[in-house]
Amino acid sequence: DGMTRILEMFYNDGSRPHPMLRDAEAAKRTPPMVEQGLPGNEITLAEVLKARGYHTVHIGKWHLGDTEEFNANAQGFDESLLMASGLYLPEDHPDVVNAKVDFDPIDRFLWARMQAAAKFNGGPMFAPRGYLTDYYTEESVKVIEANRNRPFLLYLAHWGIHTPLQATRADYDALPEIKDHRLRVYGAMMLALDRSVGKIMEALEAQGLADNTIVVFTSDNGGAGYIGLPEVNAPYRGWKLTFFEGGLRVPMFMSWPDRIAPGTVMSDPVHHIDLMPTLAAAAAAATPKDRIIDGIDLLPWLSGARPAQAPHDTLFWQSGYYRAVLHKGWKLQTSDRPKKDWLYNLVADPTEQTNLAEANPQKVAELKALLAAHQAAGRGALFPNVGSVPVTVDKTLEEPATKADEFVYWPG
Repeated sequence: DGMTRILEMFYNDGSRPHPMLRDAEAAKRTPPMVEQGLPGNEITLAEVLKARGYHTVHIGKWHLGDTEEFNANAQGFDESLLMASGLYLPEDHPDVVNAKVDFDPIDRFLWARMQAAAKFNGGPMFAPRGYLTDYYTEESVKVIEANRNRPFLLYLAHWGIHTPLQATRADYDALPEIKDHRLRVYGAMMLALDRSVGKIMEALEAQGLADNTIVVFTSDNGGAGYIGLPEVNAPYRGWKLTFFEGGLRVPMFMSWPDRIAPGTVMSDPVHHIDLMPTLAAAAAAATPKDRIIDGIDLLPWLSGARPAQAPHDTLFWQSGYYRAVLHKGWKLQTSDRPKKDWLYNLVADPTEQTNLAEANPQKVAELKALLAAHQAAGRGALFPNVGSVPVTVDKTLEEPATKADEFVYWPG
């Protein structure tokens, strides 16, 4: 709620054309953030693999609740090295290079409220050993070494390259060709993440595990507009918090030399919901039978069988009253705030330049029917939306917005 108040002050100070919308009544009904999380009756990938004898380890970001019901240990992880706060190093550390984003209220909140801290299995907070991305990498290598003689799941949820923007001096100095300070810190953070992937792959190779270990590298969203780096999602429009391709289209790389041939490319759209059935199938583990699992096992497409049909005809995204559907190359975004539809043929227009909604009402109606059926088959939100933040589609937060700019509201 503290962050919500800061956002409201920032957006509603009279200097911006799109105010933040606040639902005070919903805020009264909302439990504290630590009590909002993934319900214990949900079944995670960790629980599925643990039932098959896997040792399960979580490292890094969680953000799925921090009470006894919600924490990683309660959700199937034998070990959890939790990101207990959000700094990569103390702000005044001799080896850190900071880039504060003064125009972003969330960034101000992070610097004011966070520290470099971790917890292990719900224990007391402690200071991580060194730069956070490198620390998580070192601990991940230890997990690989310690579990080389038994099946294991390592869920490494790196905080990098999220704000606050902090890099090590060594990584910053390695990129002298980048003249902009903020972009250089961002690039140095990415350098640390790249190094992490390399060290983990090297550790698997050193332990003789590389051929029969599945490694998945992916991201939760596209780059954020609130860091003020306009080319971060180029050539796609939009940012994190939007359903434009800049917010949704992320990498997903998968390595399993024993089953997936090097250089295999899958061009059909897939989704993070596919990871549970894919990884469960790889481990010969049973997925839950008492509930619908939305994802698809991708192994037939990855291991050479190559079924003729795509894994998905239709994919959905939803955040409150802002929703999107991708169906056979056509993508519709629709929102109640502002009341607007965006329709694109991604085959012909992958960067979403030409909104076809007014010219093609029949396609809009067809895709809205899919959204309505999907919503009717689901369940309501567990926690109410307490505030909606405006996000300009084609401008970063650093650039002054005008009433003519296209924007969406992100409900949170």
